[in-house]
Amino acid sequence: MNIENIEAFVYAVHLGSFVKAAEALYLTQPSVTARIHSLERELNAELFHRSGKQISINEKGKSFLPYAQNILQSYQEAKLKLHQPILTLDKLKIGCATSIANFIIPEILPAFKTKFPNVNIKILTGHSNDILDKVLNNEVDFGMVRTVTHPQIESVIFRHDPIGLFVPINHPLLLNSPVTIEEVSEEPLIFFDYGSVDWLMIYGLFESKNIKPNVVLEVDSMEAAKNLVVNGMGISFLPEHCVKKELESGQLFRVPLVSSGRFDVKIDFIYTKGNNKPPYIEYFIKNS
Repeated sequence: MNIENIEAFVYAVHLGSFVKAAEALYLTQPSVTARIHSLERELNAELFHRSGKQISINEKGKSFLPYAQNILQSYQEAKLKLHQPILTLDKLKIGCATSIANFIIPEILPAFKTKFPNVNIKILTGHSNDILDKVLNNEVDFGMVRTVTHPQIESVIFRHDPIGLFVPINHPLLLNSPVTIEEVSEEPLIFFDYGSVDWLMIYGLFESKNIKPNVVLEVDSMEAAKNLVVNGMGISFLPEHCVKKELESGQLFRVPLVSSGRFDVKIDFIYTKGNNKPPYIEYFIKNS
């Protein structure tokens, strides 16, 4: 299948006419028409309704359009990559758990960019397990995640991430600090990241006392949990790194627990075993 025929089809659809597609592609209108006719013969299907000089995409054309766009995009990306081999070391892909991308990456990237100004950085975000998959599939050079393990992964600790109980301004628990887990169980609780290591640790607190937390909301976003607490929807156990600004501004307050010990999870750099270390990871490790 001729890529130029697909290109003519995509341009014609988005610009609404063969004439405009020809202008955008620096071709004559008959050339564009011929290319689309050729594509329709290859597919054995008409892709447009035609009425004189007016065209509109038909149902078969609509079905083919997303595939055509993907083919064209993949071709253009491959062509670009083939012509940029010398830029490999000037590109860095980092996979980050969403909260790390929101709150920690902005702290550590400026110094890196000052030292390596020509490096083009791409940040991919997701749940820690999603980032683990990206590292294993070589979609990123390395990851920054919260406590994951895998036999094919090397981990280097970046920092410990304390978890605390946070409440909004003027919350009754602030008058009786520190508080017991029984007192916490009577409050509406917003749980972040159901099933994660830190969730299991917190849930274990309640199980140890044979009580159930009063969970009113479960969310998969730290930012959402934090904002719900700020707006008075409940209280929540959250990593300290994500609430720094709210603590400083007086929107949130930490409430210590009676005899709860210290709760934290690790934030790690992860990369695949058996290969050379990813580019630039030594900088991040040494400057963490």
